[in-house]
Amino acid sequence: MPPSIVIAHFFGGVFFANALPHLIAGVSGLPLQTPFASPPFRGLSSPVVNIGWALFNLVAAYLLLVRVGTFDLHSLADVSSTFLGFGLWALQCARAFHKIRSKKA
Repeated sequence: MPPSIVIAHFFGGVFFANALPHLIAGVSGLPLQTPFASPPFRGLSSPVVNIGWALFNLVAAYLLLVRVGTFDLHSLADVSSTFLGFGLWALQCARAFHKIRSKKA
């Protein structure tokens, strides 16, 4: 598999992991940090903005996972590169959200 496909799947996992907290917050009616907040990435955006941001991330994940090359759930390279991107970004989100929330408390 070409390295470009592995990189695309890695970032597909990143975008998928980024979509989840924003989608959950938006559907729950809770504000959450987005790049559109004031200040960016630190202020809170409305639930509607979070749903929009989640949908953008889901589209990006779809394009990178499904439209770039072929994603095969039986391929260890496809799944591991996607899982690595997802896992690393999920950990980064957890650290960032904790850091921001602990400063506000």
